[in-house]
Amino acid sequence: MGHTDRFTGRAGAYQQYRLGYPAADIIRTLREWTGLTSSDTVADIGAGTGMLTELFLDNGNPTIAIEPNAEMRAACATQNGGYPALTLIDATAEATTLPDHSADLIAAGRAFHWFDHARAIPEFQRILKPRHWVALVSIGRSKDDSPLSQAFESLLTTYGTDYRYVRDGYRVHDKLESLFPGGEIRQTAIAGEQKLTLDALRGQAMSYSMAPLPGDPRHAAFVNALEDFFQRFSDKGLLTQPTTCWISCCRFAS
Repeated sequence: MGHTDRFTGRAGAYQQYRLGYPAADIIRTLREWTGLTSSDTVADIGAGTGMLTELFLDNGNPTIAIEPNAEMRAACATQNGGYPALTLIDATAEATTLPDHSADLIAAGRAFHWFDHARAIPEFQRILKPRHWVALVSIGRSKDDSPLSQAFESLLTTYGTDYRYVRDGYRVHDKLESLFPGGEIRQTAIAGEQKLTLDALRGQAMSYSMAPLPGDPRHAAFVNALEDFFQRFSDKGLLTQPTTCWISCCRFAS
C-alpha cells in the first residue's frame, strides 16, 4: 500500500471524528512568526479532508489544496467547496504541479511525515517564494507516561496493522534541523484536551491509517480492545484525553 492509499476507506471517519485544530492559536502564531497576511497564497500540501485548508480559507487566504487521495480530495471539496478562494489539485508533495515561487506559505497538517522528504524538500524550495516559510502543524493525543496514554499506545501497537512504523514518522518535528540545514526553525506546542464518547473514540480510531478496516480479520479484535480501553478509562460516558498541537515554522537557508 502506498502512502497515498493509506486513507482510502477512511475519509468519512476522518472528516467526522478527527481532532480539529485550535484555529485562532495557529493563525496568531503564523502571523507572528511568518508574517502571514490574509492576502498570502497558501499551498496546503497533503490537505486530506481540508481541516487545515479551512483555517486559511477562513483567514481570507487564497488556498491551494494538494491531495493525491481521491476520497480525501472529494471530502475536502465537500467541506470547503463554498469558498471561491479554494483551488483543489490532484498532486503530491513531491510533484505539486505548482509554478516556481508561487506560494507565499507552504503548510502541511498531519501529513509531512508521509512525504518522501528527499524529493519533497526540493519541491518546496521550488514553489515557495524566497525567504518565505514552511508551516508544519500536527495535533493528536498527548503521549506521556500516564496509564491512559501507555494503555492506548499498547492497544495501537498490539492491534494496529503497522503502528510502530507510523509512530516513528510522527517524530518528524524533532528532526527538522536535518531537513532545513542552516535555516530557521521556530516551534511551539499547545496543550488541550478532547472528550470522547465511545462512538467518537471508535470513529476517531478508524480514521487512523494503521487501524484494521471492516473486512480485515483483525478488525473485530481492534474494536473490542477499544471498547475495553473506554470502559477502563472513561467517566460518566466520556473519555478525557490530553492533546498536543505542534506548530513548526521553518525557513530555508538563504
